[in-house]
Amino acid sequence: MIRQLTAEDHEQCYAFVAKKPAENLFFIGDIEAFGYSEPFQKIWGDFDDKGTLRGVLLKYEINYIPYADGDFDAEGFAEIMKGDPEWRMLSGLEEVTRKLEPFLDRTIQKRVLYYAKCDKLEQIAERESYVAVKRAVLEDAERIIDLYRQIDEFTSGSDNAESRRRNMEKGVSRTCYVEENGLMVSAASTAAENTLSAMIVGVCTLNEHKRKGYATRCMLKLCKEVLEEGRELCLFYDNPEAGKIYKRIGFKDIGKWTMYNCS
Repeated sequence: MIRQLTAEDHEQCYAFVAKKPAENLFFIGDIEAFGYSEPFQKIWGDFDDKGTLRGVLLKYEINYIPYADGDFDAEGFAEIMKGDPEWRMLSGLEEVTRKLEPFLDRTIQKRVLYYAKCDKLEQIAERESYVAVKRAVLEDAERIIDLYRQIDEFTSGSDNAESRRRNMEKGVSRTCYVEENGLMVSAASTAAENTLSAMIVGVCTLNEHKRKGYATRCMLKLCKEVLEEGRELCLFYDNPEAGKIYKRIGFKDIGKWTMYNCS
């Protein structure tokens, strides 16, 4: 049976998604931030015949994310999405989203990324050169955006200095960076931080400063901070070379994350 969840279901819903904090980073963060009654966010639960929660479906604006740790009513979740005129995106663990695919009736553009998490840092060889890594403050927001605008894969992003400052103030994002001669040349950030997990994003280095170990050092400082706070880390990647760096630090693949644009 599928029904929309309310605040009265919070304990059961939160316990269900909190069993896998990295995999359910978006669920946990959105529940903590917005609860169950905002007009732009809804959560449905699929219950078995004993009343046990076995699957959840999150709607945040135009995007849907399903999660289950076993069998669930995939067709029922698909019907909810198809009945929503706002629905444009679907994302989630590949093992879950692929069960919905047979019931979707729209043209879909699909992208599959590797999904990795880290709960403990690995030792990095001492041959890595020492470099000072700084923690960004609110006044650095414009510099962070300027750096990202010079990175090809980030140029299409919608991030701006105002939203960057807002997220830093809320404590859902932070950035560590390296600079040379006053210029920010490498950085790594978090996004969607919640009480149990955080996502690593925006790992980059300007072309002329690559192969100096800067991105790795930014990652190490950032990850160390978050892990010491008792949170798990996760990230997406589709570049095998980048994946090698992440795995040296301590990230391990936990599956694949699928993103669908639906029309």
